[in-house]
Amino acid sequence: MNPKIIKSEEDYNIALNRIEEIFDAKPGSPEFDEMELLVKLVEIYEDEKYPISAPDPISAIKFRMEQQGLKSKDLIPYIGSKSKVSEVLSGKRALSLNMIRKLNEGLGIPAEVLIKETGKTLPDSSIMKHGINFPFTEMFRRGWFKDFYNGTLNEAKELKEELIIKFIGLFNINDFAISYNRKSESQAEPENINDILMAWRIRVMNKAITEKLPAWNKEVLTDEFFFELAKLSYFQEGPKLAKEFLNKAGIHFVIEQHLDKTHLDGSSMLMPDGSPLIALTLRYDRLDSFWFTLFHELAHVQKHLTEIKMAYFDDMFNEMNKKIEKEADAYAKQMLIQDSLWKSSGLRITSSTAEIKAFASQIRINPAIPAGRLRYENKNYSVFTNLIGNGAVREMFK
Repeated sequence: MNPKIIKSEEDYNIALNRIEEIFDAKPGSPEFDEMELLVKLVEIYEDEKYPISAPDPISAIKFRMEQQGLKSKDLIPYIGSKSKVSEVLSGKRALSLNMIRKLNEGLGIPAEVLIKETGKTLPDSSIMKHGINFPFTEMFRRGWFKDFYNGTLNEAKELKEELIIKFIGLFNINDFAISYNRKSESQAEPENINDILMAWRIRVMNKAITEKLPAWNKEVLTDEFFFELAKLSYFQEGPKLAKEFLNKAGIHFVIEQHLDKTHLDGSSMLMPDGSPLIALTLRYDRLDSFWFTLFHELAHVQKHLTEIKMAYFDDMFNEMNKKIEKEADAYAKQMLIQDSLWKSSGLRITSSTAEIKAFASQIRINPAIPAGRLRYENKNYSVFTNLIGNGAVREMFK
């Protein structure tokens, strides 16, 4: 017989009959080699034609309970409360990844049996090294999981690992190490501040990845580009025009409120494809804050942002002596109002509203920009409150 792939029951029966004929063949003989090959071909056919399904997860748990003499209450450390154990064993509640992990580690039940998928393994637990410290409740209440989950908060907590994994999506969490966080040394921050910022970073990247933009070319960030962008501030809907202007240059732009216990105004980072992302929080809903923060983050993109893992997180009203921050601040000021124009303007903290407006109109920018600069440089935030555009930005991005 010439051995061949078994494709039908007829082929299968012929192979079985031939195996029976040469079953007593001596090792090393041609017949023995033929028999070994036929046995292998029969096994392959049987595996494909008559696969053995994996045991049912609940049956597997009950079998292990019987083996070890366990009662329902003994499963509480692995599943949770007495009611949850009852619901799982009755098939009314699905096993969560957290339950599966504990049952696998504690009772030795194979993960692929509990997952009910042959060859399936548990997700790498290292993904939760940071995720466990994400502000999960705040993320839920802000609707960060609504694209793939619509249950209650209590139910969501049961599925925390699954939801965090879906939230992270295709991004590599190991690429999200915090590179630089401009923060105030006087303000207390939680121990998990880096993980909180990481969650916020993933959120803005998830929003940005839905934007279909032209290819990014860093050469576009010339002084002329910044000057044109600054002139958009002159228009009533300047911030919205700025988003369109940046998007057409291949730069992602996202607005996302800062998370609780962070003092974040803006951030710059690179997407997996190398395109830049500018994200602002509008922590201070003012035009002067919007434009300076935007230009500061763009300065980081032009001067400092060089790798995917890097990200800059900025509390803009915290003065820093770090070289990169001073460079970004200086360049943002220069691009919003050129130094020569600022010096020749003669504007002072004692200047009138009319003088500031006249200067802004002359160089075609919003008066909030020179007014905000005077306030910041003189550390006097009680003046020009009618010029800085309080409450004028957030409404545009609803």
